[in-house]
Amino acid sequence: MRFAHHLKLWGALSLAVILIGGVMAMVTGVNLGIDFTGGTMIHVNIGEAFEVSEIRALVEPFALEPDIIHAGFDDTQVIIKTKASLDNTQRMAVFNTLSEAYDLTTEDFLEAEQFGPAIGQELQGKALSSILFASIGMLLYITFRFELIYGVTAIIALIHDVLILLSVFVIFQIPINSSFIAAVLTIVGYSINDTIVVFDRVRENVKTMGRESYKEVADRSLKQTLTRSINTSLTTLLVIGSLYVLGVEAIKEFALPLMTGVLVGTYSSIFIASPLWATIKDMRRGAKRKG
Repeated sequence: MRFAHHLKLWGALSLAVILIGGVMAMVTGVNLGIDFTGGTMIHVNIGEAFEVSEIRALVEPFALEPDIIHAGFDDTQVIIKTKASLDNTQRMAVFNTLSEAYDLTTEDFLEAEQFGPAIGQELQGKALSSILFASIGMLLYITFRFELIYGVTAIIALIHDVLILLSVFVIFQIPINSSFIAAVLTIVGYSINDTIVVFDRVRENVKTMGRESYKEVADRSLKQTLTRSINTSLTTLLVIGSLYVLGVEAIKEFALPLMTGVLVGTYSSIFIASPLWATIKDMRRGAKRKG
């Protein structure tokens, strides 16, 4: 398959997803979790095994639209997070409902906490700063190890990955919370690793390219590393998928963006980073010949 010769097609597909996500963000908004919007957290010791669906059914009359996760060493505690700002009377009403169902005492009401949106703003700022510093560091490293054009295309691919991941969450209205931010930072490192492996093979093939175009060199390099990229992604997805299927809600919140990010990162390493590098290099070579 001629990967590098169809950059316009791959770019159009990615741009379509990003544009759809942008339009939906403006029309329906972004489904921000409690970490960004503020709200209330209630922590209760149930004292026995329970299903999240049971707790959700019990608190449904309060119209909280909560995030409910297991907690405690043996998963016998529950944490209820809601964007609603509940006063003490309302929190006690929620606890009393659980108390009647599970025969609890006041000692089982472990804690309740109010969150403000300022925490979310601070989290966003730190996340953006982390991505920015990481991108600068990777740009400098790749430029030192290869050359500037490799670094620039790798960073463009990283930005592509983040935008696609964000767009997917917006399109499907999946809540964006602190787990999403952690997953994004993880995917940034994972994606750049795959891209560097391909670039390393590209650099070796450039030395023997002869009269070939850079797109042909990129295609050859991608074919040589394709099996490795696919196998690495599949084994990673197998592990993360197991965590998503077997894990508790808190693990699922982290595993879902990770799985999406691994797929997007693999896609960008194959269809975006190297084809973009080859296109720019061929354009520069053509400009030199004309000059």
